[in-house]
Amino acid sequence: MSSIETALALQLRGVKLPQPEREFRFHPVRKWRFDFAWPSALLAVEVEGGLFIRGRHSRGLGMIADLEKYAAAMLMGWRVLRVADKHVKNGAALGWIAALLEEK
Repeated sequence: MSSIETALALQLRGVKLPQPEREFRFHPVRKWRFDFAWPSALLAVEVEGGLFIRGRHSRGLGMIADLEKYAAAMLMGWRVLRVADKHVKNGAALGWIAALLEEK
């Protein structure tokens, strides 16, 4: 778990929201996992790391693989919220998660 994922997990523990499952395997065949998932709400959160250091998520093949994962999730009815470290640090991610969980 990255430090930013740990930060989001701590933020989630500090509020009165349903707690997520971590590293949730959502696909019956592929080994894809979500960083955070609320299966009953079909809500997933992916913390995108390495955006400015040419990490896996910001290079061609990694991005293509992520797009396939997110498309498959959406076809299964999942809502996937993608956040960066900035969104965790400034509290935006927590606010978005709260709003999305209140919708369902």
